[in-house]
Amino acid sequence: MKSFEAAAVPQQLTAKFAKYRLHLILLGSLSLAGCGYTPTMIEQKDSAGKKVDTRTIVDPVPRVEPITKAGNKSPYQVFGKTYFVMPSSENYRETGIASWYGRKFHGRRTSNGEIYDMYAMTAAHKSLPIPTYARVTSTDNNRSIIVRINDRGPFHGPRIIDLSYVAALKLGFADKGTTEVLVEAIDPSGKSTAKPVATKAEVTTPAEKENNLPSLTQGRYLQVGAFDNADAARTLQKQVRTHTSMPILVQQRDSLFKVWIGPVADTMELLMIKRMLQQSANISGFLVKQ
Repeated sequence: MKSFEAAAVPQQLTAKFAKYRLHLILLGSLSLAGCGYTPTMIEQKDSAGKKVDTRTIVDPVPRVEPITKAGNKSPYQVFGKTYFVMPSSENYRETGIASWYGRKFHGRRTSNGEIYDMYAMTAAHKSLPIPTYARVTSTDNNRSIIVRINDRGPFHGPRIIDLSYVAALKLGFADKGTTEVLVEAIDPSGKSTAKPVATKAEVTTPAEKENNLPSLTQGRYLQVGAFDNADAARTLQKQVRTHTSMPILVQQRDSLFKVWIGPVADTMELLMIKRMLQQSANISGFLVKQ
């Protein structure tokens, strides 16, 4: 009889201890929630909106607007990466991957304080000044739209622009999530409609045409590499693109393919990019002028 009672006591204590331990775990969870911690398992996923007749959706008409104070802080950091806002959208032209964002962000504030409307022709960009009007053309179906950039992003993967849900519908890729596009900034003032006369530094050489290299505009650049072949230069170009939102060019100079970041109008900003690349990717660079 005593042996039975002796064995029962530890079982009772074990049950009480387990109940007490569970109580502590629950208290700890509540404490984390009170500190702003949100479990990732209940994170809301983005989703599409209702299908609409895109023929009734009109592209915005580009107009001259002042650059807003909100949304244009430079540099800024997201997920541990540093991004720089371009001093101007003039002559911006880039090919890359576009994505879209929808219901999860519908009704929330954009980077410049406006309310995001997934059925409006807007977009998010990491480095163009806010607001900027841009023409986005799908390289898959050649459809073209105009959007007004009023938000920052996308910050996941090698994407260059995040379109509103309805803009993605008009461009024809809302069902598959991403597509390759050409993004071209629009100057509403009309100052950039006339093609400038090319200077010696801007003339595309036969070697550049053969290797599909862009022509160069004058200004300050940060050179981060020089290679014997274009493929190696483009490999570094892709690596650097994950660390900065500034334009990254591959140019052939002195029989070498050189990787340049820019043009950068402000020398201090160029030095900040140099320091950031050195610290985050162990990539060195130096100033070149054209």
